[in-house]
This record gives sequence, C-alpha cells and structure tokens, in this order.
Amino acid sequence: MSDGLNLGPVIEIEELRFSYPDGRAALRGINFKAQRGEKIALVGPNGAGKSTLILHLNGILSGEGVLRICGQAVTAKNLGEVRARVGLVFQSPDDQLFSPTVFEDVAYGPIYQGLTPGEVQARVEQALEAVHMEAYIQRNSYHLSIGEKKRIAIATVLSMQPEILVLDEPSAGLDPRARRNLIELLAELPQTMLIATHDLALVRDLLPRTLLLDQGQVTADGPTDAILSDAELMAAHGLA
Repeated sequence: MSDGLNLGPVIEIEELRFSYPDGRAALRGINFKAQRGEKIALVGPNGAGKSTLILHLNGILSGEGVLRICGQAVTAKNLGEVRARVGLVFQSPDDQLFSPTVFEDVAYGPIYQGLTPGEVQARVEQALEAVHMEAYIQRNSYHLSIGEKKRIAIATVLSMQPEILVLDEPSAGLDPRARRNLIELLAELPQTMLIATHDLALVRDLLPRTLLLDQGQVTADGPTDAILSDAELMAAHGLA
C-alpha cells in the first residue's frame, strides 16, 4: 500500500510514554523516526520496552505522546487504515495461524478489507510467492514446521500490502538453516522494517540501523556496526 503523497518519515514517535495498569512505566519518552525503506533493529534487555513499543505501532496499545504512521496520527478512528499499513508479525506464528488451510489464513486480511474474491485470490498468491510458499496454499498450517509457519505468518500480513513490517523475535525457535532462509527472505522484502530481537547476528546481517532500548528509553540510535562494536555500551545494557 502506498499513498504516493507522504514523502516524510513513515514512522514518527515523539515523547511516547506508556504505563501498565499496575503503574509500571514501560515507555519513558521514546523519540525516533523511520524513513521509507529503512530496516531497523530494536534491541535491549528483557523488560526494556521493545514489545510494548511495537504494540503501539498499530494501535494495540495506546500511550501518551505523538505517534504518526505515514504522516497520519494513530487514533481510534483510523485504526483500520493504520493496521493495513503496519503488518505486525508476532513471535509465535501460532498466534496468527488459526484457519483450516494456508489459503484461508492468508486470505483473512483481504477478506476483512472487503476485497472481491478475485482480488483476494490475487493477494494470497502474491503474498505466498513473496515468501516462497506458493506450493503450500492448500496445506494445513498446523502440520508445518516452525520455519514454514513463520513464512506463512509473514504472508498473512503481506496480503494486506503494508508499507511497514514489524516483527517480534522472528528467528526465535529456528534451526540454523531455517534462520538463514528467513534472513534471506526478509532481505528481499521492500517494506520499511522494524525488528525487535535478541539475535545480534541477525541484526548485523540484515539491519543497517539499530535502536537500543533500556528501561523504556532509547539509549542509542545509529549505524548497527558502530553500536554492536561498542563493547562498553553493549555490556552496560546486558547485551553480549
């Protein structure tokens, strides 16, 4: 999806703050912008606020501050449009795959968008082709390997033609071959990408820019090579 008009950042966050009902402050004034096509890592220790932040990007959580997607403020009124622009892929593919067949899982979003059966079919075929899973269209997701499930989960959001992909720990649970195949797949995709991960080798191989979060704040933002090679910085935030 592309509005063809917004030439500014596709993600804009200013002083984003969020506290859970028990009073725990998870985000303490997050500021960053992402340009179209950037691939960005979101790293930090457990409890840093990574998952809380990515759940704000398509309105699952809502805090205080400014959050714009493709120039549009994220509000209750436009959540449908925001969620079409931001494809969120959860850590466990079983959280996204629930239909009897791969086709039905990938078709769910386009059907929800109100597309015609022909348009839905085309979207499903395009999304499965993008993740190299065309032959699986009538398979049952339940019986697939975790690597195959992760590809199908990515296809379920690609079928919505998002401008931004947000992935939570995409390499978790994968064997070395499946992990390498996933990295190669993500490198092929043109969308702006924000990936929350502890997999620093994936970060180095795939994501030119890194945001380091700790205690709900961005403590570093810059070229991945510079951040990962700063041993003192990484050790200070519990990262090897």
